[in-house]
Amino acid sequence: MADNRTVRAAAAQIAPDLTSGDKTLTRVLETIREAAAKGAELIVFPETFVPWYPYFSFVLPPVLSGREHLRLYEEAVTVPSAATDAVAAAARENGMVVALGVNERDHGTLYNTQLIFDADGTLVLKRRKITPTFHERMIWGQGDGSGLKVVDSKIGRIGALACWEHYNPLARYALMAQHEEIHVAQFPGSMVGPIFADQMEVTIRHHALESGCFVVNATGWLMDEQIRTITPDEGLQKALRGGCMTAIISPEGKHLAPPITEGEGILIADLDMSLILKRKRMMDSVGHYARPELLHLVINDRPANTMVAAHPFLETAQTGSNTHGHQTPAFDGNPDQRIAVVRREAR
Repeated sequence: MADNRTVRAAAAQIAPDLTSGDKTLTRVLETIREAAAKGAELIVFPETFVPWYPYFSFVLPPVLSGREHLRLYEEAVTVPSAATDAVAAAARENGMVVALGVNERDHGTLYNTQLIFDADGTLVLKRRKITPTFHERMIWGQGDGSGLKVVDSKIGRIGALACWEHYNPLARYALMAQHEEIHVAQFPGSMVGPIFADQMEVTIRHHALESGCFVVNATGWLMDEQIRTITPDEGLQKALRGGCMTAIISPEGKHLAPPITEGEGILIADLDMSLILKRKRMMDSVGHYARPELLHLVINDRPANTMVAAHPFLETAQTGSNTHGHQTPAFDGNPDQRIAVVRREAR
């Protein structure tokens, strides 16, 4: 049966407050309410919008970026926290699904993290960008495969990727294979110039076509005075302009509203969910158009832990089974065999 629902989606292109994570969060909460007044059931914010994207790392050499990097740590979000509680409450009060990019602090490391809150305020997805790009590697740690998943929400099945993760076809395919209906894309915006916006548009339109899903993409915006606070060098300031493509794309690869490429604004469009079946009838990349006996994806979707306790494996090795119900060779007291058992179970 065709899905005849219509979902009203919003993508926010607004500027962060580069002086305060709390003030940026206030902008988020205000924008949620503004979009709700327009009937939006989903809103997407830009990449690492709270407290702000680390633009400084794109134009400052590492030796000069320490102060701003530490300030980013100080303003970053922990999950859960009062900040995430506030977003959850706003989602719940407005009956809206919220996709928010944050700089997440986990002890001594920052991560580029995407959060999706369901309309009842439940945090249904927390995922970390798997490979930061170029200058970002000085700022963020790497995520893992546990976040490459599609989640159910009030408005449908949602997947998410950040920025140049969309150039990783296997990451995209992982979400496609889970039958995402709405794809959340987040880019920083206000970088590199028009070529970045052009590349972004090609990328998100292609994903919509290949996945047979809607793509809601949000990019950030910087005011001229904000750019001057990041660097006084007029030559480098040019690298912090352009590159905005806030857009909502249909499964047929079409813009559902004129994209926002300059200034602040909230893009609104209605998603006719029946277009998903219309597209997939012709080309279902993970169904009748797939050849899994020739090509298929293998994914490690377990969290990457820096420490794994060995004792559960040693105990269960002696009984011949483990906590997952798999058979394990009995441990006969040979230390070499014990190491092999532990490694087999911990992989």
